[in-house]
Amino acid sequence: MDEASLTVNNELQSDIVLSWLSDHCFRCLFQPLGVVPGRPVPGMLGVANFVLSSQHPLTLQLNSTKINQELCRVYFHFGEHGNYSLWVKNLTDSDVNCTVVVDGEPVNSNLPILVAFLVYAVLCVLFAAGRAVIGLDVVRNLIHSLGSTMETDRLINSELGSPNRAIDSSTDCIPPLVPSNRLRSLDTFRGLSLVIMVFVNYGGGRYWFFKHESWNGLTVADLVFPWFVFIMGTSIALALNTLVRRGTPHCRILHKVLWRSLQLFLLGVLVINPSYCQGPLSWDTLRIPGVLQRLAFSYVVAASLDLMVARTRLDNLPTDAWWYPARDVLLYWPAWFCVIVLETIWLCLTFLLPVPGCPNGYLGPGGIGDFGLYPNCTGGAAGYIDRWLLGTHHIYQNPSSRVLYQTRMPYDPEGVLGSINSVLMTFLGLQAGKIILHYKDQHAKIMSRFAIWGFVLGIISSILTKCSKDHGFIPVNKNLWSLSYVTTLSCFAFVILLIIYYIVDVKKWWSGSPFFYPGMNSILIYVGHEVFEDYFPFKWKMSNSQSHTEHLAQNLVATSFWVLISYLLYRKKIFWKI
Repeated sequence: MDEASLTVNNELQSDIVLSWLSDHCFRCLFQPLGVVPGRPVPGMLGVANFVLSSQHPLTLQLNSTKINQELCRVYFHFGEHGNYSLWVKNLTDSDVNCTVVVDGEPVNSNLPILVAFLVYAVLCVLFAAGRAVIGLDVVRNLIHSLGSTMETDRLINSELGSPNRAIDSSTDCIPPLVPSNRLRSLDTFRGLSLVIMVFVNYGGGRYWFFKHESWNGLTVADLVFPWFVFIMGTSIALALNTLVRRGTPHCRILHKVLWRSLQLFLLGVLVINPSYCQGPLSWDTLRIPGVLQRLAFSYVVAASLDLMVARTRLDNLPTDAWWYPARDVLLYWPAWFCVIVLETIWLCLTFLLPVPGCPNGYLGPGGIGDFGLYPNCTGGAAGYIDRWLLGTHHIYQNPSSRVLYQTRMPYDPEGVLGSINSVLMTFLGLQAGKIILHYKDQHAKIMSRFAIWGFVLGIISSILTKCSKDHGFIPVNKNLWSLSYVTTLSCFAFVILLIIYYIVDVKKWWSGSPFFYPGMNSILIYVGHEVFEDYFPFKWKMSNSQSHTEHLAQNLVATSFWVLISYLLYRKKIFWKI
Protein backbone atom coordinates (compact mmCIF):
# COMPACT_ATOMS: atom_id res chain seq x y z
CA MET A 1 0.00 0.00 0.00
CA ASP A 2 0.96 3.64 -0.57
CA GLU A 3 3.85 2.69 -2.84
CA ALA A 4 4.74 3.10 -6.49
CA SER A 5 7.36 1.50 -8.74
CA LEU A 6 9.97 3.66 -10.48
CA THR A 7 12.41 2.55 -13.16
CA VAL A 8 15.27 4.96 -13.83
CA ASN A 9 16.72 4.82 -17.34
CA ASN A 10 20.12 6.49 -17.49
CA GLU A 11 21.49 7.50 -20.90
CA LEU A 12 24.54 9.21 -19.36
CA GLN A 13 27.92 7.54 -19.34
CA SER A 14 28.51 8.24 -15.62
CA ASP A 15 26.71 6.73 -12.65
CA ILE A 16 24.16 8.94 -10.89
CA VAL A 17 22.77 8.97 -7.34
CA LEU A 18 19.00 9.20 -6.90
CA SER A 19 17.77 10.94 -3.71
CA TRP A 20 14.27 11.81 -2.54
CA LEU A 21 12.59 14.38 -0.32
CA SER A 22 8.96 14.28 0.79
CA ASP A 23 6.89 17.43 0.37
CA HIS A 24 5.53 16.65 3.85
CA CYS A 25 8.96 16.68 5.52
CA PHE A 26 9.75 20.19 6.81
CA ARG A 27 13.36 21.37 6.45
CA CYS A 28 14.57 17.85 5.75
CA LEU A 29 17.67 16.55 4.03
CA PHE A 30 17.53 14.64 0.77
CA GLN A 31 17.74 10.90 1.46
CA PRO A 32 19.77 8.67 -0.89
CA LEU A 33 17.64 6.07 -2.62
CA GLY A 34 20.27 4.30 -4.68
CA VAL A 35 22.81 4.47 -7.51
CA VAL A 36 21.82 4.24 -11.16
CA PRO A 37 24.67 2.87 -13.32
CA GLY A 38 25.75 4.71 -16.42
CA ARG A 39 25.25 3.18 -19.84
CA PRO A 40 27.76 0.32 -20.29
CA VAL A 41 28.15 0.77 -24.06
CA PRO A 42 26.63 3.16 -26.63
CA GLY A 43 23.07 2.20 -27.46
CA MET A 44 22.38 0.62 -24.06
CA LEU A 45 20.86 2.12 -20.91
CA GLY A 46 21.83 2.04 -17.29
CA VAL A 47 18.72 0.80 -15.48
CA ALA A 48 17.73 0.65 -11.80
CA ASN A 49 14.38 -0.05 -10.11
CA PHE A 50 13.11 1.63 -6.94
CA VAL A 51 10.01 1.70 -4.76
CA LEU A 52 8.73 5.12 -3.68
CA SER A 53 6.06 6.38 -1.28
CA SER A 54 2.84 7.58 -2.88
CA GLN A 55 1.40 9.29 0.19
CA HIS A 56 2.74 12.78 -0.54
CA PRO A 57 4.42 14.57 -3.47
CA LEU A 58 8.17 13.90 -3.74
CA THR A 59 11.13 15.81 -5.05
CA LEU A 60 13.67 13.57 -6.77
CA GLN A 61 17.25 14.76 -7.02
CA LEU A 62 19.86 13.23 -9.34
CA ASN A 63 23.54 13.90 -8.64
CA SER A 64 26.67 12.90 -10.49
CA THR A 65 28.75 10.41 -8.50
CA LYS A 66 32.06 11.82 -9.77
CA ILE A 67 31.84 15.43 -8.66
CA ASN A 68 28.62 15.28 -6.59
CA GLN A 69 26.99 17.86 -8.83
CA GLU A 70 23.24 18.15 -9.05
CA LEU A 71 22.09 17.21 -12.52
CA CYS A 72 18.34 17.78 -12.21
CA ARG A 73 15.32 17.77 -9.92
CA VAL A 74 11.85 16.35 -10.54
CA TYR A 75 8.75 17.19 -8.48
CA PHE A 76 6.05 14.55 -8.84
CA HIS A 77 3.19 12.94 -6.91
CA PHE A 78 3.29 9.22 -7.60
CA GLY A 79 0.07 7.22 -7.40
CA GLU A 80 -0.44 4.03 -5.43
CA HIS A 81 0.51 0.85 -7.37
CA GLY A 82 1.51 2.99 -10.36
CA ASN A 83 4.47 2.10 -12.57
CA TYR A 84 6.68 4.97 -13.69
CA SER A 85 9.86 5.55 -15.65
CA LEU A 86 12.37 8.35 -15.13
CA TRP A 87 14.41 9.07 -18.24
CA VAL A 88 17.73 10.85 -17.78
CA LYS A 89 19.08 12.25 -21.06
CA ASN A 90 21.93 14.48 -22.15
CA LEU A 91 20.64 17.41 -24.18
CA THR A 92 24.03 19.13 -24.34
CA ASP A 93 27.36 18.65 -22.62
CA SER A 94 26.15 20.68 -19.65
CA ASP A 95 22.37 20.28 -19.82
CA VAL A 96 20.61 17.16 -18.51
CA ASN A 97 16.92 16.50 -18.99
CA CYS A 98 14.85 14.36 -16.57
CA THR A 99 11.34 13.28 -17.52
CA VAL A 100 8.81 11.08 -15.69
CA VAL A 101 6.69 8.80 -17.87
CA VAL A 102 3.64 6.86 -16.64
CA ASP A 103 3.98 3.22 -17.69
CA GLY A 104 1.12 1.81 -15.63
CA GLU A 105 -1.79 3.84 -14.28
CA PRO A 106 -2.12 3.97 -10.47
CA VAL A 107 -5.20 2.73 -8.66
CA ASN A 108 -7.74 5.05 -7.05
CA SER A 109 -7.03 4.17 -3.43
CA ASN A 110 -9.73 6.57 -2.17
CA LEU A 111 -12.54 4.79 -3.99
CA PRO A 112 -13.22 2.36 -1.08
CA ILE A 113 -13.87 5.36 1.18
CA LEU A 114 -16.51 6.65 -1.22
CA VAL A 115 -18.16 3.23 -1.44
CA ALA A 116 -18.16 2.87 2.36
CA PHE A 117 -19.67 6.35 2.73
CA LEU A 118 -22.45 5.52 0.29
CA VAL A 119 -23.20 2.22 2.06
CA TYR A 120 -23.51 3.91 5.46
CA ALA A 121 -25.53 6.76 3.92
CA VAL A 122 -28.01 4.26 2.45
CA LEU A 123 -28.28 2.50 5.82
CA CYS A 124 -29.00 5.82 7.53
CA VAL A 125 -31.70 6.65 4.98
CA LEU A 126 -33.30 3.21 5.41
CA PHE A 127 -33.18 3.58 9.19
CA ALA A 128 -34.80 7.04 9.04
CA ALA A 129 -37.43 5.80 6.60
CA GLY A 130 -38.20 2.80 8.79
CA ARG A 131 -38.57 5.01 11.83
CA ALA A 132 -40.92 7.31 9.93
CA VAL A 133 -43.03 4.37 8.72
CA ILE A 134 -43.31 2.94 12.23
CA GLY A 135 -44.56 6.33 13.42
CA LEU A 136 -47.47 6.40 10.95
CA ASP A 137 -50.91 5.97 12.49
CA VAL A 138 -51.82 3.22 10.02
CA VAL A 139 -48.74 1.17 10.91
CA ARG A 140 -49.21 1.95 14.58
CA ASN A 141 -52.80 0.66 14.53
CA LEU A 142 -51.69 -2.43 12.62
CA ILE A 143 -49.02 -3.20 15.21
CA HIS A 144 -51.58 -2.65 17.99
CA SER A 145 -53.85 -5.19 16.38
CA LEU A 146 -51.07 -7.76 16.12
CA GLY A 147 -49.60 -7.52 19.60
CA SER A 148 -50.29 -6.51 23.15
CA THR A 149 -50.62 -2.85 24.01
CA MET A 150 -47.69 -2.93 26.45
CA GLU A 151 -45.22 -4.45 24.00
CA THR A 152 -46.40 -2.17 21.19
CA ASP A 153 -45.90 0.98 23.23
CA ARG A 154 -42.45 -0.20 24.25
CA LEU A 155 -41.55 -0.71 20.56
CA ILE A 156 -42.96 2.59 19.32
CA ASN A 157 -41.42 4.65 22.14
CA SER A 158 -38.02 2.98 22.11
CA GLU A 159 -34.90 4.56 20.65
CA LEU A 160 -35.83 2.92 17.35
CA GLY A 161 -39.09 4.86 17.37
CA SER A 162 -39.81 8.56 17.26
CA PRO A 163 -37.54 10.56 19.56
CA ASN A 164 -40.25 13.18 20.05
CA ARG A 165 -43.02 10.85 21.20
CA ALA A 166 -43.58 10.92 24.95
CA ILE A 167 -44.18 7.73 26.92
CA ASP A 168 -47.68 7.44 28.31
CA SER A 169 -47.26 6.67 31.99
CA SER A 170 -50.76 5.27 32.19
CA THR A 171 -49.93 2.42 29.84
CA ASP A 172 -46.20 1.94 30.39
CA CYS A 173 -44.57 2.30 33.77
CA ILE A 174 -41.05 1.73 32.44
CA PRO A 175 -38.94 4.85 33.19
CA PRO A 176 -36.95 6.45 30.40
CA LEU A 177 -33.40 5.18 30.03
CA VAL A 178 -32.01 8.72 29.87
CA PRO A 179 -33.02 11.38 32.42
CA SER A 180 -35.05 14.13 30.81
CA ASN A 181 -32.60 16.81 32.01
CA ARG A 182 -29.56 15.10 30.47
CA LEU A 183 -28.18 16.82 27.38
CA ARG A 184 -28.09 14.31 24.56
CA SER A 185 -25.78 16.57 22.58
CA LEU A 186 -22.94 15.97 25.05
CA ASP A 187 -23.25 12.19 24.84
CA THR A 188 -23.62 12.45 21.07
CA PHE A 189 -20.44 14.53 20.72
CA ARG A 190 -18.58 12.20 23.09
CA GLY A 191 -19.80 9.18 21.16
CA LEU A 192 -18.84 10.72 17.82
CA SER A 193 -15.31 11.33 19.09
CA LEU A 194 -15.11 7.83 20.52
CA VAL A 195 -16.31 6.12 17.34
CA ILE A 196 -13.70 7.96 15.25
CA MET A 197 -11.07 7.13 17.88
CA VAL A 198 -11.90 3.41 17.72
CA PHE A 199 -11.79 3.50 13.91
CA VAL A 200 -8.38 5.19 13.70
CA ASN A 201 -6.95 3.04 16.50
CA TYR A 202 -7.93 -0.05 14.53
CA GLY A 203 -6.01 1.28 11.53
CA GLY A 204 -8.38 3.58 9.66
CA GLY A 205 -8.07 1.48 6.52
CA ARG A 206 -4.31 2.19 6.59
CA TYR A 207 -4.88 5.60 5.00
CA TRP A 208 -2.28 8.19 5.98
CA PHE A 209 -4.92 10.83 6.83
CA PHE A 210 -6.46 8.42 9.36
CA LYS A 211 -3.09 8.10 11.10
CA HIS A 212 -1.48 10.64 13.39
CA GLU A 213 0.46 13.42 11.72
CA SER A 214 4.23 12.86 11.58
CA TRP A 215 4.86 16.15 13.39
CA ASN A 216 3.23 19.55 12.72
CA GLY A 217 -0.28 19.70 11.31
CA LEU A 218 -3.53 17.80 11.72
CA THR A 219 -5.11 14.62 10.41
CA VAL A 220 -8.46 13.07 11.32
CA ALA A 221 -6.75 10.93 13.98
CA ASP A 222 -5.42 14.05 15.72
CA LEU A 223 -8.89 15.53 16.28
CA VAL A 224 -10.72 13.02 18.43
CA PHE A 225 -8.74 12.65 21.68
CA PRO A 226 -8.79 16.42 22.45
CA TRP A 227 -12.53 16.49 21.76
CA PHE A 228 -12.98 13.62 24.19
CA VAL A 229 -10.98 15.61 26.79
CA PHE A 230 -13.10 18.69 26.06
CA ILE A 231 -16.39 16.86 26.61
CA MET A 232 -14.98 15.35 29.81
CA GLY A 233 -14.51 18.91 31.09
CA THR A 234 -18.09 19.80 30.18
CA SER A 235 -19.36 16.72 32.02
CA ILE A 236 -17.27 17.63 35.09
CA ALA A 237 -19.03 20.99 35.36
CA LEU A 238 -22.51 19.45 35.14
CA ALA A 239 -21.78 16.50 37.43
CA LEU A 240 -20.09 18.49 40.20
CA ASN A 241 -22.85 21.11 40.11
CA THR A 242 -25.42 18.38 40.73
CA LEU A 243 -23.45 16.97 43.68
CA VAL A 244 -22.87 20.40 45.24
CA ARG A 245 -26.54 21.35 44.91
CA ARG A 246 -27.49 18.12 46.68
CA GLY A 247 -25.35 19.21 49.62
CA THR A 248 -22.69 16.51 49.20
CA PRO A 249 -19.65 17.46 51.33
CA HIS A 250 -16.67 18.72 49.33
CA CYS A 251 -14.36 16.21 50.97
CA ARG A 252 -16.57 13.33 49.80
CA ILE A 253 -16.68 14.73 46.26
CA LEU A 254 -12.89 15.12 46.26
CA HIS A 255 -12.53 11.53 47.44
CA LYS A 256 -14.66 10.33 44.51
CA VAL A 257 -12.60 12.43 42.10
CA LEU A 258 -9.30 11.03 43.40
CA TRP A 259 -10.58 7.45 43.38
CA ARG A 260 -11.89 7.72 39.83
CA SER A 261 -8.62 9.25 38.62
CA LEU A 262 -6.65 6.45 40.25
CA GLN A 263 -8.84 3.84 38.56
CA LEU A 264 -8.36 5.49 35.16
CA PHE A 265 -4.60 5.65 35.66
CA LEU A 266 -4.33 1.99 36.71
CA LEU A 267 -6.54 0.89 33.81
CA GLY A 268 -4.22 2.64 31.43
CA VAL A 269 -0.98 1.33 32.93
CA LEU A 270 -2.01 -2.25 33.68
CA VAL A 271 -4.73 -3.02 31.10
CA ILE A 272 -4.27 -0.81 28.03
CA ASN A 273 -0.50 -0.32 27.75
CA PRO A 274 0.82 -3.90 28.16
CA SER A 275 0.52 -6.34 25.27
CA TYR A 276 -0.30 -9.55 27.13
CA CYS A 277 -0.53 -11.49 23.86
CA GLN A 278 3.24 -11.10 23.58
CA GLY A 279 3.99 -12.37 27.07
CA PRO A 280 3.59 -11.53 30.76
CA LEU A 281 3.80 -8.00 32.12
CA SER A 282 7.36 -6.66 32.11
CA TRP A 283 8.08 -3.88 34.58
CA ASP A 284 11.36 -3.09 32.83
CA THR A 285 9.67 -1.86 29.65
CA LEU A 286 6.20 -0.91 30.91
CA ARG A 287 5.01 2.33 29.35
CA ILE A 288 3.78 4.72 32.04
CA PRO A 289 2.08 7.55 30.07
CA GLY A 290 -0.99 6.85 27.97
CA VAL A 291 -4.45 8.01 26.94
CA LEU A 292 -6.30 6.99 30.12
CA GLN A 293 -3.42 8.28 32.24
CA ARG A 294 -3.71 11.64 30.50
CA LEU A 295 -7.47 11.60 31.12
CA ALA A 296 -6.90 10.78 34.79
CA PHE A 297 -4.49 13.68 35.31
CA SER A 298 -6.68 16.16 33.43
CA TYR A 299 -9.76 14.99 35.30
CA VAL A 300 -8.31 15.29 38.80
CA VAL A 301 -6.84 18.76 38.19
CA ALA A 302 -9.88 20.23 36.42
CA ALA A 303 -12.37 18.70 38.89
CA SER A 304 -10.34 19.93 41.87
CA LEU A 305 -10.21 23.46 40.46
CA ASP A 306 -13.94 23.44 39.78
CA LEU A 307 -14.69 22.10 43.24
CA MET A 308 -12.60 24.92 44.71
CA VAL A 309 -14.89 27.57 43.21
CA ALA A 310 -18.17 25.60 43.09
CA ARG A 311 -21.34 27.45 44.15
CA THR A 312 -24.40 25.87 45.74
CA ARG A 313 -26.84 28.09 43.87
CA LEU A 314 -26.60 29.95 40.57
CA ASP A 315 -30.06 31.54 40.56
CA ASN A 316 -29.51 34.06 43.38
CA LEU A 317 -26.82 36.21 41.74
CA PRO A 318 -27.30 40.02 41.66
CA THR A 319 -28.44 40.86 38.15
CA ASP A 320 -27.36 44.51 38.46
CA ALA A 321 -23.70 43.71 39.22
CA TRP A 322 -21.14 44.87 36.63
CA TRP A 323 -19.77 41.35 36.28
CA TYR A 324 -23.17 39.69 35.76
CA PRO A 325 -22.99 39.54 31.90
CA ALA A 326 -19.69 37.61 32.20
CA ARG A 327 -20.62 35.64 35.30
CA ASP A 328 -19.81 32.29 33.70
CA VAL A 329 -16.14 33.38 33.65
CA LEU A 330 -15.59 36.00 36.38
CA LEU A 331 -17.23 33.98 39.16
CA TYR A 332 -14.51 31.38 38.73
CA TRP A 333 -11.49 33.67 38.42
CA PRO A 334 -9.40 31.75 41.03
CA ALA A 335 -9.61 28.60 38.89
CA TRP A 336 -8.77 30.61 35.75
CA PHE A 337 -5.79 32.09 37.57
CA CYS A 338 -4.51 28.60 38.39
CA VAL A 339 -4.90 27.51 34.76
CA ILE A 340 -3.00 30.59 33.56
CA VAL A 341 -0.21 29.80 36.04
CA LEU A 342 -0.03 26.22 34.70
CA GLU A 343 0.12 27.51 31.13
CA THR A 344 2.89 29.93 32.10
CA ILE A 345 4.83 26.98 33.52
CA TRP A 346 4.39 25.12 30.21
CA LEU A 347 5.64 28.11 28.22
CA CYS A 348 8.66 28.61 30.48
CA LEU A 349 9.66 24.95 30.44
CA THR A 350 9.10 24.64 26.70
CA PHE A 351 11.07 27.71 25.65
CA LEU A 352 13.54 28.34 28.50
CA LEU A 353 14.55 24.91 29.83
CA PRO A 354 18.13 24.06 28.70
CA VAL A 355 18.19 20.75 26.84
CA PRO A 356 21.66 19.23 26.26
CA GLY A 357 22.65 19.41 22.60
CA CYS A 358 19.50 21.30 21.57
CA PRO A 359 18.65 24.98 21.12
CA ASN A 360 16.32 26.56 23.67
CA GLY A 361 12.68 26.43 22.65
CA TYR A 362 13.20 23.66 20.10
CA LEU A 363 9.85 22.31 18.90
CA GLY A 364 11.04 20.12 16.04
CA PRO A 365 11.06 16.35 15.46
CA GLY A 366 14.81 15.86 15.37
CA GLY A 367 16.05 13.14 13.03
CA ILE A 368 16.53 14.46 9.51
CA GLY A 369 14.34 17.48 10.24
CA ASP A 370 15.92 20.94 10.52
CA PHE A 371 18.52 19.75 8.02
CA GLY A 372 19.74 17.08 10.41
CA LEU A 373 21.29 19.56 12.88
CA TYR A 374 19.50 18.18 15.97
CA PRO A 375 18.93 14.46 15.37
CA ASN A 376 18.52 13.58 19.08
CA CYS A 377 16.31 16.54 20.05
CA THR A 378 12.90 15.02 19.29
CA GLY A 379 10.27 17.09 21.09
CA GLY A 380 12.76 19.43 22.71
CA ALA A 381 12.00 20.05 26.38
CA ALA A 382 8.94 17.75 26.35
CA GLY A 383 10.98 14.73 25.28
CA TYR A 384 13.86 15.61 27.59
CA ILE A 385 11.59 15.84 30.66
CA ASP A 386 9.98 12.46 29.90
CA ARG A 387 13.34 10.72 29.43
CA TRP A 388 14.66 12.34 32.61
CA LEU A 389 11.64 11.59 34.83
CA LEU A 390 10.41 8.27 33.43
CA GLY A 391 13.43 6.81 31.63
CA THR A 392 13.71 5.91 27.96
CA HIS A 393 12.26 2.40 28.49
CA HIS A 394 9.01 3.61 30.10
CA ILE A 395 7.81 5.91 27.31
CA TYR A 396 6.52 5.30 23.79
CA GLN A 397 9.19 3.77 21.57
CA ASN A 398 7.68 4.33 18.12
CA PRO A 399 6.52 7.94 17.73
CA SER A 400 4.76 9.02 14.55
CA SER A 401 7.87 10.98 13.49
CA ARG A 402 9.95 7.82 13.17
CA VAL A 403 9.03 6.98 9.56
CA LEU A 404 9.13 10.36 7.82
CA TYR A 405 11.73 12.12 9.96
CA GLN A 406 13.70 8.96 10.78
CA THR A 407 13.95 9.86 14.46
CA ARG A 408 15.83 7.51 16.75
CA MET A 409 14.85 8.86 20.18
CA PRO A 410 11.84 7.47 22.09
CA TYR A 411 9.12 10.07 22.48
CA ASP A 412 5.72 9.89 24.17
CA PRO A 413 2.83 12.00 22.78
CA GLU A 414 1.04 11.57 26.13
CA GLY A 415 4.07 12.74 28.12
CA VAL A 416 4.38 14.86 31.24
CA LEU A 417 4.73 18.35 29.79
CA GLY A 418 1.83 17.98 27.35
CA SER A 419 -0.43 17.02 30.26
CA ILE A 420 -0.46 20.68 31.32
CA ASN A 421 -2.10 21.66 28.04
CA SER A 422 -4.56 18.80 28.31
CA VAL A 423 -5.68 20.42 31.59
CA LEU A 424 -6.28 23.62 29.63
CA MET A 425 -8.32 21.65 27.08
CA THR A 426 -10.37 20.11 29.90
CA PHE A 427 -10.90 23.49 31.50
CA LEU A 428 -12.15 24.99 28.24
CA GLY A 429 -14.63 22.14 28.07
CA LEU A 430 -15.55 22.89 31.67
CA GLN A 431 -16.22 26.46 30.59
CA ALA A 432 -18.75 25.13 28.08
CA GLY A 433 -20.43 23.38 30.99
CA LYS A 434 -20.54 26.63 32.99
CA ILE A 435 -22.26 28.33 30.07
CA ILE A 436 -24.90 25.58 30.00
CA LEU A 437 -25.44 25.90 33.76
CA HIS A 438 -25.66 29.70 33.92
CA TYR A 439 -27.92 30.02 30.87
CA LYS A 440 -30.06 26.96 31.40
CA ASP A 441 -32.85 26.67 28.80
CA GLN A 442 -31.72 29.96 27.19
CA HIS A 443 -30.71 28.36 23.93
CA ALA A 444 -29.84 31.54 22.05
CA LYS A 445 -27.48 32.74 24.77
CA ILE A 446 -25.83 29.34 25.09
CA MET A 447 -25.20 29.09 21.36
CA SER A 448 -24.02 32.71 21.07
CA ARG A 449 -21.44 32.14 23.81
CA PHE A 450 -20.28 28.92 22.19
CA ALA A 451 -19.80 30.91 18.98
CA ILE A 452 -17.91 33.70 20.77
CA TRP A 453 -15.55 31.23 22.44
CA GLY A 454 -14.97 29.46 19.14
CA PHE A 455 -14.21 32.79 17.43
CA VAL A 456 -11.81 34.00 20.13
CA LEU A 457 -9.94 30.69 20.24
CA GLY A 458 -9.75 30.70 16.44
CA ILE A 459 -8.16 34.17 16.48
CA ILE A 460 -5.63 33.04 19.10
CA SER A 461 -4.76 30.01 16.97
CA SER A 462 -4.28 32.11 13.84
CA ILE A 463 -1.88 34.40 15.73
CA LEU A 464 0.13 31.54 17.26
CA THR A 465 0.42 29.65 13.96
CA LYS A 466 0.54 32.64 11.57
CA CYS A 467 -2.09 30.65 9.66
CA SER A 468 0.59 28.22 8.50
CA LYS A 469 1.52 24.63 9.20
CA ASP A 470 5.21 25.01 10.05
CA HIS A 471 6.10 28.71 10.22
CA GLY A 472 4.14 29.92 13.23
CA PHE A 473 5.34 30.92 16.69
CA ILE A 474 3.85 27.70 18.08
CA PRO A 475 2.74 25.27 15.33
CA VAL A 476 -0.24 22.97 15.76
CA ASN A 477 1.31 19.73 17.00
CA LYS A 478 -0.42 16.73 18.52
CA ASN A 479 2.82 15.08 19.67
CA LEU A 480 3.67 18.14 21.78
CA TRP A 481 0.07 19.00 22.64
CA SER A 482 1.16 22.53 21.81
CA LEU A 483 -0.80 25.58 22.93
CA SER A 484 -1.99 26.25 19.37
CA TYR A 485 -3.13 22.61 19.12
CA VAL A 486 -5.33 23.09 22.18
CA THR A 487 -6.78 26.43 21.04
CA THR A 488 -7.44 25.12 17.52
CA LEU A 489 -9.14 21.92 18.65
CA SER A 490 -11.10 23.81 21.33
CA CYS A 491 -12.30 26.21 18.63
CA PHE A 492 -13.51 23.23 16.59
CA ALA A 493 -15.08 21.67 19.69
CA PHE A 494 -17.13 24.77 20.57
CA VAL A 495 -18.40 25.04 16.99
CA ILE A 496 -19.28 21.34 16.71
CA LEU A 497 -20.94 21.33 20.13
CA LEU A 498 -22.97 24.38 19.06
CA ILE A 499 -24.18 22.58 15.93
CA ILE A 500 -25.00 19.30 17.71
CA TYR A 501 -26.67 21.15 20.59
CA TYR A 502 -28.88 23.03 18.13
CA ILE A 503 -29.83 19.95 16.12
CA VAL A 504 -30.25 17.47 18.99
CA ASP A 505 -31.36 19.44 22.07
CA VAL A 506 -32.95 22.59 20.65
CA LYS A 507 -34.70 21.55 17.45
CA LYS A 508 -34.70 17.80 18.20
CA TRP A 509 -34.25 17.01 14.51
CA TRP A 510 -31.86 14.20 15.41
CA SER A 511 -31.84 11.87 18.41
CA GLY A 512 -28.04 11.52 18.31
CA SER A 513 -28.17 7.89 17.17
CA PRO A 514 -26.02 5.94 16.75
CA PHE A 515 -23.23 7.99 18.37
CA PHE A 516 -25.33 8.62 21.46
CA TYR A 517 -25.00 4.99 22.61
CA PRO A 518 -21.19 4.70 22.78
CA GLY A 519 -21.21 8.16 24.35
CA MET A 520 -23.21 6.73 27.25
CA ASN A 521 -20.67 3.93 27.81
CA SER A 522 -17.43 5.59 26.75
CA ILE A 523 -14.98 4.00 29.21
CA LEU A 524 -16.26 0.47 28.59
CA ILE A 525 -16.12 0.90 24.81
CA TYR A 526 -12.62 2.39 24.90
CA VAL A 527 -11.18 -0.26 27.21
CA GLY A 528 -13.03 -3.03 25.37
CA HIS A 529 -11.81 -2.03 21.93
CA GLU A 530 -8.22 -1.96 23.19
CA VAL A 531 -8.38 -5.30 25.02
CA PHE A 532 -10.18 -7.24 22.24
CA GLU A 533 -8.43 -5.56 19.32
CA ASP A 534 -6.77 -8.76 18.04
CA TYR A 535 -9.81 -11.03 18.44
CA PHE A 536 -12.59 -11.96 16.04
CA PRO A 537 -14.91 -10.30 14.98
CA PHE A 538 -12.73 -7.21 15.32
CA LYS A 539 -9.84 -8.67 13.33
CA TRP A 540 -9.34 -11.62 11.02
CA LYS A 541 -6.79 -12.92 8.53
CA MET A 542 -7.08 -11.03 5.28
CA SER A 543 -6.55 -12.50 1.84
CA ASN A 544 -4.66 -9.38 0.73
CA SER A 545 -3.00 -7.42 3.51
CA GLN A 546 -1.78 -4.79 1.01
CA SER A 547 -5.29 -3.67 0.12
CA HIS A 548 -6.88 -0.52 1.51
CA THR A 549 -10.26 -2.07 0.70
CA GLU A 550 -9.83 -5.04 3.03
CA HIS A 551 -8.31 -3.00 5.82
CA LEU A 552 -11.09 -0.41 5.56
CA ALA A 553 -13.78 -3.09 5.58
CA GLN A 554 -12.25 -4.81 8.60
CA ASN A 555 -11.87 -1.56 10.57
CA LEU A 556 -15.39 -0.38 9.74
CA VAL A 557 -16.91 -3.73 10.70
CA ALA A 558 -14.98 -3.71 14.00
CA THR A 559 -16.08 -0.15 14.79
CA SER A 560 -19.69 -0.93 13.87
CA PHE A 561 -19.64 -3.92 16.20
CA TRP A 562 -18.67 -1.67 19.11
CA VAL A 563 -21.51 0.72 18.24
CA LEU A 564 -23.90 -2.26 18.22
CA ILE A 565 -22.51 -3.49 21.54
CA SER A 566 -23.02 -0.04 23.06
CA TYR A 567 -26.63 -0.02 21.84
CA LEU A 568 -27.34 -3.44 23.36
CA LEU A 569 -25.78 -2.35 26.64
CA TYR A 570 -27.92 0.78 26.55
CA ARG A 571 -31.10 -1.29 26.05
CA LYS A 572 -30.10 -3.55 28.94
CA LYS A 573 -29.36 -0.48 31.12
CA ILE A 574 -25.74 -1.56 31.58
CA PHE A 575 -23.48 1.44 32.09
CA TRP A 576 -19.92 1.04 33.34
CA LYS A 577 -19.09 3.98 35.56
CA ILE A 578 -15.87 4.36 37.52
